[in-house]
Amino acid sequence: MMINAKCYLALALAVPGLAVAQMTPSASAPATSANTFVEKAGASDLYEKQSSQLVLESTKDAKIRQFANMMLKDHTKSTADVKAAAASDRVTLPAPKLEPAQAKMVADLRTASGAARDRMYVQQQRTAHQQALALHSGFARSGDKPALKRAAATIAPVVQHHMEMLQSM
Repeated sequence: MMINAKCYLALALAVPGLAVAQMTPSASAPATSANTFVEKAGASDLYEKQSSQLVLESTKDAKIRQFANMMLKDHTKSTADVKAAAASDRVTLPAPKLEPAQAKMVADLRTASGAARDRMYVQQQRTAHQQALALHSGFARSGDKPALKRAAATIAPVVQHHMEMLQSM
């Protein structure tokens, strides 16, 4: 899946402090290895599930509740899809663990409450989905394992849809 310039510009406008140059894939950028891809995809899904479960414990906002429930469902599915593809490609799938920035975001959500937690969740989701889209679309384009490439290509449009939903929140 190819990400067009409009999408990058929209992301740059939506995520304060994020430069377009940071998001534009470079022809000279090294391809993500299959091992790195499955680690990052696992961490991304784990963050999505943990943060969404946390916000579901407190939010009164029906739209955020609906979105968080969708995150649990969709990211559980993407975890299963990556797991199946990794097995097909004979890539070892490590137990998922949060990256340091993701662990900090979850910790920040734990300390927030009420409407402030809801706002923080939406902002974090925008950032996390931008990163997930870059990961999946990049691996779909230049990954080194066919089943994982197909999984990434299937997951990327779902992540794009999540990003579009976040724009209206």
